[in-house]
Amino acid sequence: MKFFCDFRAHRALGNALVGCGLLLPLSIAAHDEVTEIDEVVITGRSMVLLGAARSASEGVIGQMELQIRPIQRPGDVLESVPGLIVTQHSGSGKSNQLFLRGFNLDHGTDFTTSIDGMPVNMRSHGHGQGYTDVNFLIPETVQRMDYVKGPYHAELGDFSSAGGVAITTFDRLPSNRVTLGAGENGFARLLAMGTAQEGSHYLSAALEGQVYDGPWTDVKEDVRKFNGLLKVGGGDAIQDWSVTAMHYTNDWNSADQIPARAVNSGDIDELGSIDPSLGGQTARTSLSAQYCREAASFNEQWRAYVIDYELNLWSNFSYFLDDPVLGDQFQQVDERIIFGGNYARSWASADDTFTHRFG
Repeated sequence: MKFFCDFRAHRALGNALVGCGLLLPLSIAAHDEVTEIDEVVITGRSMVLLGAARSASEGVIGQMELQIRPIQRPGDVLESVPGLIVTQHSGSGKSNQLFLRGFNLDHGTDFTTSIDGMPVNMRSHGHGQGYTDVNFLIPETVQRMDYVKGPYHAELGDFSSAGGVAITTFDRLPSNRVTLGAGENGFARLLAMGTAQEGSHYLSAALEGQVYDGPWTDVKEDVRKFNGLLKVGGGDAIQDWSVTAMHYTNDWNSADQIPARAVNSGDIDELGSIDPSLGGQTARTSLSAQYCREAASFNEQWRAYVIDYELNLWSNFSYFLDDPVLGDQFQQVDERIIFGGNYARSWASADDTFTHRFG
């Protein structure tokens, strides 16, 4: 739109006649002189959730919103959910600590998370129930995030007493790029991503490598992380399919939490540690597939996945309290293979008043 104002002085009557019309960009005509102001384009959310969202505490986040946020770690993607607080302890390879609506969600116990239909929360995990590690996610590959808050969503099932988020990655990546970044404390990150297309079929790939030493004075965090994503698929407006492979490995050291009295007494630096041998190694490899079909009176979606996961974590919360000689360090191990799938079918009522979904 343009905003246009025309001012004309009437000398005989000694007053002004002002006529205004709604147009953009702004053009002002005064005394037969016109000044053009640069056009300003404002892009807002094109998705209208009125009548579709069940409450005001659910919504959709897209890549445009993520691009304007400072993303220092994959967990910051989750923090784009309004009100969700994401913190980090025990090194960059460990799952984030989450807080939402007065809940301490620990490592995701009460906030269910999925990526391309695969569950991220892990039952009976070696470090904690519902352990949610999203470090295998490459932020630039996220297409959209559908989030809900509150215990009102039966389809989420376990781990959803505070809400949940379903993350979807791009089928066709928005750009082909190679990016190299570097920063303080030995930080460096390499990202390569792109899509090749032949007819209705596509092949998308993204690779990420990251190293980081951290600010610690007596131990380097020594992060060595690798992420990979490969997706192939095709289809049309009636039906489409995709197969996605993901791989992630990470090794890191951890300065961990320290007692304030040790810093105040001068025994250690505020960026130091008491046990410099803490840290972990983790790996995750997955293969998933989906098939969607849009029929005249209904649509359906099939998903299946298999995940191979492992974690070795060394922690020390009490240092030398229980064993003054050898110390209280302990190891937590988790190794598992997860497989599963789901089916969903949706159709509208005869008068289009309701949409039914079965799964």
